[in-house]
Amino acid sequence: MAVLSSRFTSKTLDLAMSFQVIIPQEFKEPLPVLYLLHGLSDDDHSWLDNTALVRYASDMQLVIVMPQVHRSFYTDMVEGGAYWTFLTEELPDLVARWLPISLEKNKTFVAGLSMGGYGALKWGLNYSDKFAGIASLSGATDLVTMWKDDANRDLEFKRLFGSIEKLEGSTNDLSYLITQVKGQTNVPEILQICGTEDFLYDYNLNFSKKLLELGFNYSWVEEKGTHDWVFWDQQIQTVLEWISKKITN
Repeated sequence: MAVLSSRFTSKTLDLAMSFQVIIPQEFKEPLPVLYLLHGLSDDDHSWLDNTALVRYASDMQLVIVMPQVHRSFYTDMVEGGAYWTFLTEELPDLVARWLPISLEKNKTFVAGLSMGGYGALKWGLNYSDKFAGIASLSGATDLVTMWKDDANRDLEFKRLFGSIEKLEGSTNDLSYLITQVKGQTNVPEILQICGTEDFLYDYNLNFSKKLLELGFNYSWVEEKGTHDWVFWDQQIQTVLEWISKKITN
């Protein structure tokens, strides 16, 4: 596998941005693609720096794209940049023009950890016609309750979403979003993974129950582990195996 780095000026954000890419050195195009999203304190290098992702993907015919989105929660911020527009419109266009990827729904996946798990679910469910699968590792699945439970989030979340009232019942609210897409025929399959000692475990368990109640095609995986790279290094292998089965069928 080769690791490529792209730096460019985003027209959406008017900001120098970057993404990292893992790509087979020999391939038959077009290749399936996984957009792999980072967490709140991380960047586009974090998956490469903290896991053996390159080795795990070494036998796969798969492009992995890891974009930088800072602390944006993959959102068009109330006070800040239009990171959601960048992620869902500008980035895929650049990737499609620069890399030999397939544009077919059944060859396109999105995954992420923590904030990135939230971003993966939000992107995959809002653009369900684009993705075959969504994987969330230790995802921030209930921002409304997290905000209500922790006043320390108030300043940052206000800059992102404005207010709890504006967040709740919007497409930034995953609990609301799943009620809007339930029953649609093209909804991607969801793989939800969380460690049993993770501070987000209860939020994830509750979200998985909502997915079950609403009839989503999803899998729930819980293993011993906390909110750290030891767990994510293990579980990204689960995600890659899950994707491998889908792209080889």
